[in-house]
Amino acid sequence: MYFGPAFHDPTYMVLMVVGMGLVFIPQMWVKNTVSRFSEVPTARNLRGVDVARSILNENALGDVGLEMVEGQLSDHYDPSSRTVRLSPDIYHGTSVASVAIAAHECGHAVQHAKGYFPVVIRSSLAPMVGLGSNIGPWLIMLSFGLGLTTHAGHGGFGITMAWLGVILYALAVLFHFVTLPVEIDASSRALKILNQNAYLSRDEMGGAKQVLTAAAFTYVASAMYALMELIYWVMRLMGSSRRQE
Repeated sequence: MYFGPAFHDPTYMVLMVVGMGLVFIPQMWVKNTVSRFSEVPTARNLRGVDVARSILNENALGDVGLEMVEGQLSDHYDPSSRTVRLSPDIYHGTSVASVAIAAHECGHAVQHAKGYFPVVIRSSLAPMVGLGSNIGPWLIMLSFGLGLTTHAGHGGFGITMAWLGVILYALAVLFHFVTLPVEIDASSRALKILNQNAYLSRDEMGGAKQVLTAAAFTYVASAMYALMELIYWVMRLMGSSRRQE
């Protein structure tokens, strides 16, 4: 979130620097890890799409779609259409990274089919996330940016509007944290399947684990940054509320 007045606060400046590190470093880590293991071929020479279809069939999910989607690291599972979508490098690739990522996305399909509880919660929160991450910050920005939390005669209205924004943003933060067990469990399922069904050798499994660990850490970092930002604005508002008393 961007808030002009916050730049006068050294605490927010520190938060921004830490936040940029939390976002940038994990992204570089996962890109470098995926790039490295994209150069490591698997002994079985199976494409990501072949591994994905086999995993889905083994879990009685033959009716789940498999599609190629443009972009890099754009792989995802779409629960609304029950479709696993793989980027070209993963779809056609026969590397350790391709197999690991394809299996991870199939892990989400298995979660959805089995009604994995964090997935159910995440799905229920999804409709509110856009509102929380878009409308919430704007309410806080207007409240602080226009001085409504400090100007006489506007304190009550400004504080109320800002708190409403914080509550909405908190929904987005909650979504981040509910996403963590979903992603970690999908990776755990993927590694278990890859090992038990011998899609990868013992040495190749180590590379797959590195790829999925790096990917998972991007979600951890994003959740931590969102929480830090939420705490900052709660503290700012508590201070403004006390001044209005």
